[in-house]
Amino acid sequence: MRELSPWSMFLSADILVKVVMIGLALASLATWTIFIAKTIELSNARRKLRASLKKIAEARSLAEAQFALGANEGVLPSLLAAAMREARLSAGISSDSGIKERAASSFAEIVRAEARRIRVGMGTLASIGATAPFIGLFGTVWGIMNSFIGISKSQTTNLAVVAPGIAEALLATAIGLVAAIPAVIIYNHFARLTKSYLELVNRSSGAAARLLSRDLDRTHGTVHPRAAE
Repeated sequence: MRELSPWSMFLSADILVKVVMIGLALASLATWTIFIAKTIELSNARRKLRASLKKIAEARSLAEAQFALGANEGVLPSLLAAAMREARLSAGISSDSGIKERAASSFAEIVRAEARRIRVGMGTLASIGATAPFIGLFGTVWGIMNSFIGISKSQTTNLAVVAPGIAEALLATAIGLVAAIPAVIIYNHFARLTKSYLELVNRSSGAAARLLSRDLDRTHGTVHPRAAE
């Protein structure tokens, strides 16, 4: 009697079914690699951005905020640099509202670029989650077709003869589900974490806009109505 362990079924499977199984195994490996890499990336990005926001919480100007951050790299320093650049390029040739509008456009571009960067790899997870079951099903259908052809040639319906071929075919569907289910769960997990991180990015954009507004008010000597009375 043939041994029906997963490894023996894989070795006995048709070459096309083997290719499907190997592809699904590689997809599963890619899923867990992305999980580890994105977990580290998102954890570090959120920690650094929270720390940066805390450092500039008491800053009264863009220059003071940049000094507080030092030589740090990241989305917040990029936002501050964009604000300072726009204020410098528009000095004396534009109204405050025009400067703020152009700075807001620069902020939006930086936020979108950061969103694209932080979502790298999630498309792969979505593709694996969506296609792996169907790829596994294709391997199963192909394997069952070969099993029926073998049954026809052997001219027997003895379960001991039929069962191994069908079991080998069904293994492809099982591997497809093993690849797809974690991919879907991990994708949803990262979708939540990414949304939380992008909220921090938007907070950073708002902080840079407020600092720019303070600098512009200070530059043009804006006096509050209450102070003028």
